[in-house]
Amino acid sequence: MKYQNKLLGLVAVVVAALAAGMAFAQAPQPIKPFAKGVVTTIPIAPQDDEMFSGPRPLVEVPLTIDGLEYVPKIAPKTSTVFEKSKIATLRRTIWNLEFSFKPMRMVYVDIPQPNGKMQRTLVWYMVYYVRNLGGHVRPLPQVEEVIKEGDVVDANGTKAGLTPGLVHVKYSKETTDEVEVFGKPTTELRFFPHFVLTSTEYKDERGEPKQYLDRIIPAALAPIKAREFPGRTDVKLHDSLTISEVPIKKSDDTNDNRVWGVVTWTGVDPRIDYYILYVQGLTNAYRYDDPDGAFKKGDQPGTGRKITRKTLQLNFWRPGDTIDPSEEEIRYGCRMDSDPLEQQKIFAQFGIDKPIDHLWLYR
Repeated sequence: MKYQNKLLGLVAVVVAALAAGMAFAQAPQPIKPFAKGVVTTIPIAPQDDEMFSGPRPLVEVPLTIDGLEYVPKIAPKTSTVFEKSKIATLRRTIWNLEFSFKPMRMVYVDIPQPNGKMQRTLVWYMVYYVRNLGGHVRPLPQVEEVIKEGDVVDANGTKAGLTPGLVHVKYSKETTDEVEVFGKPTTELRFFPHFVLTSTEYKDERGEPKQYLDRIIPAALAPIKAREFPGRTDVKLHDSLTISEVPIKKSDDTNDNRVWGVVTWTGVDPRIDYYILYVQGLTNAYRYDDPDGAFKKGDQPGTGRKITRKTLQLNFWRPGDTIDPSEEEIRYGCRMDSDPLEQQKIFAQFGIDKPIDHLWLYR
């Protein structure tokens, strides 16, 4: 009986140990920190002037709505919609996502073809993640002051350096974790990515730089994930379509809600030495311009409007190789050369005048 009790106790210990091991294996394991230099993080770069457009005219208002121009009996003429539409300021909350990426790499993948056969294809890809850090910028309501002719304080006829007749707007801001997505307030963001790999050397049939939009390649997801996250079952790797469906919660020191994605390309010209990766969707910041005369009465609102979106530019270079392309040749950043003339040519490839790995621009 004594030995039977010992045996039962030993079995219970073994069972408990196995159960604990299984629970540990099934529990999500935190991703180990990557070695230094493996992941590059692009910090968010909000600018105060991104929170507003203007002062500028609202070109559609006076041309679309009849009877707006009149002289009121009591209120000043400047209070009418017609006059206000001449100089208006449009304000908005600006959100940003932090973008981090691993080195650009290559992999051969068997891709199904329309004829049912498989074709072995070289796929360029880049694994990345985005994080919502909160602290988005929101403009606070301010009073607009029209500078009158009598408001002069110096010999140049200006008030505090401002031109009479123009609107002076005092701006201030606050930070917020709440933004508007799909017309509803929320603390969760969405990433609708738009990646364009652009050759700076070779042109297409129209004489424009060769550009490659990312491709959705379902057959490439499994081999890429197995290579980048070996043995990980708790990491979800999204393509450029499925990542847009994931609400991105705020991350902080105790909650890491990063969302992983991969962008893929095929058919990239193996001759290219210098190329740029443009990334859109990391912020809702934009600019617009209404060219004179572009909008005419009867047109749909926004006709002729030129909109540019804040875009991340990542610079890359590699020794072109048409025989045996290798991911080991790809370098992030701007190549440096000891020859000043050659260095200027390299800068010109990326549209820069000094060594810059990345920059924000509107395009």
